[in-house]
Amino acid sequence: MRRIISEILKIEREQKRRYDNNALARYNVDKVHAKQMEFHKCEKRNRWVFGGNRTGKTECGAAETVWLARGIHPYRNNKRTDGWVVSLSRRVQRDVAQKKILHYLNPDWIADIVMESGKAQNPSGGIIDYIAVKNVFGTVSTICFKTCEAGRDKFAGASLDYVWFDEEPPEDIYDECAMRVVDKKGLIFGTMTPLLGLTFVYKRIYLNCNADPEVWHIFMEWSDNPYLDKAELDRVSAAMTDAERDVRRYGRFVDAKGAVYTEFDERVHVVKPFDVPRDWQDRLSIDPGLNNPLSCHWYAVDYDGNVYVVAEHFEAGKSVAHHAERIREISAALCWHTDGRGRLEALIDSAAGQHTLNAERSVAELFCDNGILADTRVDKDLFSGINVVKRYLMTDGKPRLFIFDTCVNLIRELKSYRWGDGDRPVKTDDHCLDELRYYLMRRRAPPVRETVKSEIALDKERLIRRRGGRRHER
Repeated sequence: MRRIISEILKIEREQKRRYDNNALARYNVDKVHAKQMEFHKCEKRNRWVFGGNRTGKTECGAAETVWLARGIHPYRNNKRTDGWVVSLSRRVQRDVAQKKILHYLNPDWIADIVMESGKAQNPSGGIIDYIAVKNVFGTVSTICFKTCEAGRDKFAGASLDYVWFDEEPPEDIYDECAMRVVDKKGLIFGTMTPLLGLTFVYKRIYLNCNADPEVWHIFMEWSDNPYLDKAELDRVSAAMTDAERDVRRYGRFVDAKGAVYTEFDERVHVVKPFDVPRDWQDRLSIDPGLNNPLSCHWYAVDYDGNVYVVAEHFEAGKSVAHHAERIREISAALCWHTDGRGRLEALIDSAAGQHTLNAERSVAELFCDNGILADTRVDKDLFSGINVVKRYLMTDGKPRLFIFDTCVNLIRELKSYRWGDGDRPVKTDDHCLDELRYYLMRRRAPPVRETVKSEIALDKERLIRRRGGRRHER
């Protein structure tokens, strides 16, 4: 009996040891951080978490790294991997990313640890060079640690399956790391608080100015972390300035001049494309450009007056004939309505109606020659137009403007449009926004839903007509 009890106690101790050493098995189990799981489930190859302090962003970067190293990622095809963890400095590496990875990395999974300084027997107290991790395929993966303070030269040469940036790196190091994952079609993911303002990450990731289909981001704030106390968060938040709160709590990009359309929220206003009913289809709106981009969008209105931006043409350095051809092609693909002569109807900047010394015909007339009836009677009042857009973005807490996620340039401009000096927006990257204002300022009444009458109602109408006819005869 004593031997049996001893064996049971031995098994229980081993079970406790395994439980204590396997933090990864408890990750997002007792309490689920929904945005962490959204990050892990995203299939894009360049994913970023913008979060305030203590929002859980570093946790998901570390868990992602260990999953990839072990070959047990629940939402990706698994294999043996080589990856880099990039921190700003050695001290930050030791205190943040390295600490989190060791937390999630069961000691039983470690084949070897090579230290840059300190002892392998106590890796958390030193600076790790790399960790050899036993994966489920019976081979060994590597997690190598890098720091930005080492300079770009230290990031050359390797072929990698992933790179994790813990906080924002310099752009040259980001570019170098991006080249390291090219041949393996690897992953880049970053977790950061945007303390540096409107940097290259703001432009290339948040705005996605290159329209890279593999770029994705999410914001995390304090209330997203289920382990934080709400009363304490409210107390700390109340003591901050608005700018501090934006960065430290919400992880937002800020600068001295604020965003114009603060109401815009991609999670609310950007939607997946769907087939738009024909009676919702309204007009196109165009902001013309030759050397500058020409922007054109297709607008639809539902029965409740909600506006949908369903397609986009955005191109620079082309002739009116080229733009008109592309607009007709997109319209045909959408089965967009035309008039009795097959012409499309569009609003256009009033400047397009002016004649120049170099041309016999105006831009509006050239569009008309190419099958697009361009109406120059638009309202160009800037401040009235901005206020109209704001109302459509959010009225009494309800959005009335929705944009298909294929309209990447309009989305980018809504996010980047900022106030300048003299209470006027900066006049740059606003081609889409100009024609959005033109449309909303001239938007027609919503379509009327066609009522289908029942057979009883139709019979009643026929009876009334017959009786009316007899009375008339008498």
